[in-house]
Amino acid sequence: MIILTGGAGFIGSCFLKTLNSNGIYDIIVVDRLGNGDKWKNIVGKRFAGYYHKNEFFDVLFDEKKIARNIDAIIHLGACSSTTESDVDYIMSNNLNYSIKLATYAAEHSIKFIYASSAATYGDGSKGYSDYSIDDLQPLNPYGLSKHLFDRWVVDNELDTEFIGVKFFNVFGPNEYHKDDMSSMIFKSFNQIKNTGKVKLFKSNSPDYNDGEQKRDFVYVKDATNVLWKMLANKTEAGIYNLGTGKARTWNDLVNAVFNAIGRETNIEFIDMPKILEGKYQNFTEADINKLTNSQYAIEFTELEDAVEDYIKNYLNKSFKNI
Repeated sequence: MIILTGGAGFIGSCFLKTLNSNGIYDIIVVDRLGNGDKWKNIVGKRFAGYYHKNEFFDVLFDEKKIARNIDAIIHLGACSSTTESDVDYIMSNNLNYSIKLATYAAEHSIKFIYASSAATYGDGSKGYSDYSIDDLQPLNPYGLSKHLFDRWVVDNELDTEFIGVKFFNVFGPNEYHKDDMSSMIFKSFNQIKNTGKVKLFKSNSPDYNDGEQKRDFVYVKDATNVLWKMLANKTEAGIYNLGTGKARTWNDLVNAVFNAIGRETNIEFIDMPKILEGKYQNFTEADINKLTNSQYAIEFTELEDAVEDYIKNYLNKSFKNI
């Protein structure tokens, strides 16, 4: 049996499909569906059971309810909002929940793969190397919660057993429920359809021209490919960056969206909202040397090819899910 937290979310539901595609159906999905459209992400997928995240530990600790052996816990569930202001909630949901689940995995010798984030690197002044987590200074509570769990894993020497995955800017199908946290590809597609143009933030740094800020954009299909390798192969434990290792500009990304739609590029630059002041990453680029030299290495999809696939095969088909 596999426990998949966040299994109805963006990356989690895509990975659920990957598990099904590889003949794995004995899966417990743990999530919070709420009142929105997240439930659509698990339509057409097979799994053994579903539990709300708040009731899951009662089930997990009751051997009569989960009597089968647990082969792996894939912990992708979290509050992923970088603008969430309820810090107590973030710490409870992202840090303490993760520690409780990880402790169970360690005590029962269960393979444990969990989601960290590039947000742990803060403004990037300490670099983007996954060989050390020392001295990192996240810019928001979400990044801090992920960093503190990485810190807990390392301090308890569980990085020799667990696999942590620092996701960079993942985009693709099944993100439709994420509202403000959805990718700029998804937002651009809708803006172009509605207004014929895309709004991007003006640069807040003399080091970058408008739209020339860079991020490491990674397609969700590549992300789940790596996760599958991590699950299927003998464990090479540790914390790994999961990005392409090739930063691209926001202008590159928006141009790719316009090209995939077949329209001329039309960008309007707007002021950055105050809520992001001092919290905005102008540059991210995964150092993927550790990943490249591991058994989890893949060949990443070029940004333009990934955007084209996403738009033509999913967004243009009424937001088709994986």
